Amino acid sequence: MAATDDATILIAQHGDTQCRLLPDKANRHGLITGATGTGKTITLQTMAEGFSRLGVPVFMADIKGDLTGISQNGSPQPKLSKIIQERGLPEPAYQSFPTTLWDVFGEQGHPVRATVSDLGPLLLARMLNLNDTQAGVLQLVFKIADDAGLLLLDMKDLRAMCQDVGDNASQYTTEYGNISAASIGAIQRGLMQIESQGGEKFFGEPMLNIADFMQTDAKGQGVVNILAADKLMNAPRLYATFLLWMLSELFETLPEVGDLDRPKMVFFFDEAHLLFNDAPKVLLERIELVVRLVRSKGVGVYFVTQNPLDIPDTVLAQLGNRVQHALRAFTPRDQKAVKSAAETMRPKEGLDIGAAITELAVGEALVSFLDDKGRPSLTERVFVLPPSSQIGPITQAQRQALLADSLVAGVYEREVDRDSAFEAIKGRTLARQGDSPVGPGTSSGAPARSAPSAGGPASAPTAPERGILDSIGDMLGGGTRRTRASVGEQMVKSAASSIGREVGRQIIRGVLGGIFGGSRR
Repeated sequence: MAATDDATILIAQHGDTQCRLLPDKANRHGLITGATGTGKTITLQTMAEGFSRLGVPVFMADIKGDLTGISQNGSPQPKLSKIIQERGLPEPAYQSFPTTLWDVFGEQGHPVRATVSDLGPLLLARMLNLNDTQAGVLQLVFKIADDAGLLLLDMKDLRAMCQDVGDNASQYTTEYGNISAASIGAIQRGLMQIESQGGEKFFGEPMLNIADFMQTDAKGQGVVNILAADKLMNAPRLYATFLLWMLSELFETLPEVGDLDRPKMVFFFDEAHLLFNDAPKVLLERIELVVRLVRSKGVGVYFVTQNPLDIPDTVLAQLGNRVQHALRAFTPRDQKAVKSAAETMRPKEGLDIGAAITELAVGEALVSFLDDKGRPSLTERVFVLPPSSQIGPITQAQRQALLADSLVAGVYEREVDRDSAFEAIKGRTLARQGDSPVGPGTSSGAPARSAPSAGGPASAPTAPERGILDSIGDMLGGGTRRTRASVGEQMVKSAASSIGREVGRQIIRGVLGGIFGGSRR
């Protein structure tokens, strides 16, 4: 092996056999699989510690709530010490690692938010479980908002925009196509469901700056970013969409760097089956492309799941580093999973991989990492090293201390609600109501029209009597049939947009659509 031991990450060993992950091959992605209770969480924590020691920031979701112990020093435990001795493993050098806690709901960590426009219609349609027709209508809503210069930042913006488009669907038919009231209703119901699960807290500002995930401490250790996901798992589509959005943001934000001596960041995608379950073909194609191309940005992606069959073959083929914990062959599908896992690992003479997968003890695994030439190494049956940090969750007092001392303390806690589509639509509606003339010669039930100029007649003039100033006013104001924002409002919105993440960013781009549509490079 070309790299020295100090420049590698020791993950597992058995006797003199050691399995070391090469940092310069860590961005070739990986897969950690195994049944519940077989040791995937310990493997995850050990790998995260190894990357942190090398100065590589890590992101991982805490599904069960027990990964936060990585922030505290480990200590000898009788049961653990016995296992270490029985397996002939080295005693850990107990230490803690720099940790930042995050939480979509803002309860157990710093809030994580994205704007509706940044998430985009493709991922939002996935989150709302829309069919193709409904997803098409949602794309039209984004397009109409974009053309009107209306910002879609939070949930109430999108709800107001959907209602406005539904109420005025006939006005958009010629330019945008038919807009079904049933599809608008389905979108609104989906938004209500997401709101009932607390998902509206995810949408808004200040939006997450992905660079805040890529920090190191004073000692040069990579910060371990832990997302509290125990509550988030009650909304699995929100969880999967959120993680995919973050992965897409990494792709968009980071420059091309090629192969580095170590990754810029490592991203662990736990419960990965939620990402691929019932995903439409177009989304699967985008995921495959993102996973393949994000490697060139210096990001390693490691999928964690119970069954290797949960990962599509096109994605599985890109995962070069493998850790396979025990699988139980109780059903025909389980047996197929065992066979599939055995066939995708490089065979070693004298090791029956298929039989070994069903015999592995807790904390034992079959490991095959890429060697210094990028080839899968021979599969070894080894024991995963115990972590150096605390195993299990931290106390509430320790959590509060971490939040207070965090590098991003106070940055995301205060929500910002600037003028956007909701306020613009509400103001436009009030303006129409206020401009409806009610007086001599005017019926209170007459349709709303532009207010007459000062000194003019109280009653609305007939069409032939309209002057050039009235026509110019209609042009600037958007006309009477299809009211749009005034010139002043457009300037304010344009200025607000420029204060955003970058000048000229299109609302319609969609996170994944924007990546491959060339919105920015």
